[in-house]
This record gives sequence, structure tokens and C-alpha cells, in this order.
Amino acid sequence: MSGNTVAVLVEHRDGVVAQPTLENLTLARSLGEPVAVWLGEPPSDEASATLGAYGAGAVRVVELGAAGRLPKVRAAAVGAATPDAPVVLMTSTFLNKEVATLLALETGAGVVVDASGAELADGRVETEQTVFAATWNIRTRVVSERAIVALRPNTTQATEVDGAGAATVETVVFEAPEVPERLVAVSAVEREEGVPLAEARVVVSGGRGTNGDYALVRDLADVLGGAVGATRDATDEGWISHEHMVGQTGTTVTPALYVACGISGAVHHRGGMQASGTIVAVNIDPDAPIFEIADLGIVGDLNDVLPQAIATLQEHKGA
Repeated sequence: MSGNTVAVLVEHRDGVVAQPTLENLTLARSLGEPVAVWLGEPPSDEASATLGAYGAGAVRVVELGAAGRLPKVRAAAVGAATPDAPVVLMTSTFLNKEVATLLALETGAGVVVDASGAELADGRVETEQTVFAATWNIRTRVVSERAIVALRPNTTQATEVDGAGAATVETVVFEAPEVPERLVAVSAVEREEGVPLAEARVVVSGGRGTNGDYALVRDLADVLGGAVGATRDATDEGWISHEHMVGQTGTTVTPALYVACGISGAVHHRGGMQASGTIVAVNIDPDAPIFEIADLGIVGDLNDVLPQAIATLQEHKGA
């Protein structure tokens, strides 16, 4: 693999750089010389300074209009900004998985998604992943000249570069390609405050054991500074919105702490959270499958256990 430029696609919301991007920049430093790729309106001085602090020597800006919401246009924009980068890193989201695939088709790159790490071996990129509902750990080597890797959040400890200078901002000239889709309308979806589920370092999830009442689950998540998750059954019942679903067809999470409340541990759900750092399970059934993967299992009614946990944590925080 020739060249040492490593491009990192920036995730940003309301102009603020998302934490997974800082993790990816930290990892990129071990692979080569990082540059950041920013899609949309130009970044603020603060955002550029943040990217520079984590190792980006330059921020390549591609301004996109409404068509930038289309995956094929976004993939073409990333391609236009990274012609010299043999390695492209991005956060493993639903949209970015499609972007990575489309970019790989256009450039002949090897693509890996849901990776938990990457390194150079014999001049090629090797990644680490968990597969088959997190029951196997595998290593994959990209043998093509270019590698595109989508990384799970919370798999690298983000660290700043001592004495890092400001990143230079470069504008990339880009003409959107013709695509077979046309954007008809865009409507905003109200999202809860706090860290997005996929990026949270703490996730507290509830299942059928909540009987539709997520008050205690939310309270525990609040005191832990985490996000609220749910099982497919709970979202299908309409107890909580589908954006909270953790599982193979929902959001895959890799937090440092995962608390499963009233969740039996079906394969679908386990596939979306089994790679978490520490798993705590609360279930009234001592034979629930979730206990097979839990680091700490508590047999009991969540309505009895969670209030005690919340009170103890609040007391500890107030001490």
C-alpha cells in the first residue's frame, strides 16, 4: 500500500464534531498522516481546531446541497476529497455503510464495516471484528491497494496530540453526479437530548420486563450519563420508538457498560450488544439466556432492583 495519507470522514451535528470522529483520528495516527473530510457547510474555527488537536493536518471541505443526503452523492464527495488516501476511515453507521460500499465499488477498494480496530501488517490494513452475533472474533486483511474501514464507536480511546497545530482548511471542488433518485422532501425528526445510542459509553436497555414503563430505565440512564436502549419486542409493542432498538436489525452498540433490564437475551438482541465492555443483567428469571453473557447478573424484579441502584448511585454522586 503506497502513500501514508489516512482520510477520516467527520461526523458532525450542528457543527460540533462527534466523539467517534475523534476516536477515528486517534486510530488514523497509527496508520499514517490523518486528514479530515468534512461534508456540508464549512466548519467553524472551533471545529477545525478540535480536528487539528486530534491529529488532522488538514480539513478537506466538500460543500453539499440537499442532494448530499443521497448516499451515492456522499460517496462521490468522499471520493473527490480523498484521491491520495489509500486508507479511508469512517464511523460505522447505517448511512456510512452504504457510502463505504458505493465508494469501494467506484474505486476498487476493499471494504470492512463494523470493525473494532485496525492496524498495518506487511503494508496492508488488518481489521478486527466480531461476527455471528458477536460469537466469533476475526481478523481481516484488505489485500487491495485501497482500504475503506467503518469503525464501531467506543472501540478506540480518543487522545489529543501534544502540541498539535491548527488544521488547515481546504475547499474541494465537487460536482455532484447524476443519480437515479430525486430528493422530494426533507422533514426533521425530533430526537431526544443526550448522546446518540450508538455512541454512548453507557447504555441502559429495557425489554418485556418493563411492561411498557420505561421510567426507571430512563432514570438509571440519566444517573449514569447514558443512553436508553430497548429490545425489538418493546419497540414493536410501541412502548418506545424504534430508534432505541438494540439488535441485529437495530443499532449495534459497544459501550463500556451495558445494563439489560428485564431482557431475556434473545439472539437478535444479543447480536447488537454482546461486544459491550461490561454487561450487567437484571431479570426475574434465573434461567434467562442473558445471564450466559453477563459479567454481573442480578436475579430480581427490576422494579425492586433499579430504585435501589438509582438511590445508591445518586448518594454516591452527591458524596
